[in-house]
Amino acid sequence: MVDKPPRLRIRLASSPAPRFQQTRFQRRIAQVSGSLEGWATNPWRRLSLLLIVLLVAMVVGGGLGTIAGALAYFDPIAALVCVLLMELAVRLRPGLLAGRQDRLVLQLVDMARIGLLWGLMLDGFKLL
Repeated sequence: MVDKPPRLRIRLASSPAPRFQQTRFQRRIAQVSGSLEGWATNPWRRLSLLLIVLLVAMVVGGGLGTIAGALAYFDPIAALVCVLLMELAVRLRPGLLAGRQDRLVLQLVDMARIGLLWGLMLDGFKLL
């Protein structure tokens, strides 16, 4: 019978990641988002807020397209900025989706993304 050497168990001391102190700005943002979510529990208020964000983003998208069209040398940079904004909104989505009960922020980001794209497409169809 061959004796097996005893297994060594090595436990690494896993210290928790250091929690940094929240700044006054971070506390204020959390406070404002909490009060906004509380205000938007009423379905009509939520719908009106989402509609306002959609329409404002549509106006911004149309304005970006118009300004980029007027300044012909600015087209590639404006297109890059728009693509980066859209990609940033898409990349933020999974982080906003995980672990939140009230998804108001996620809905606002989605409405802003849709409105921006809608405004750009509408401005593009004006050129046809």
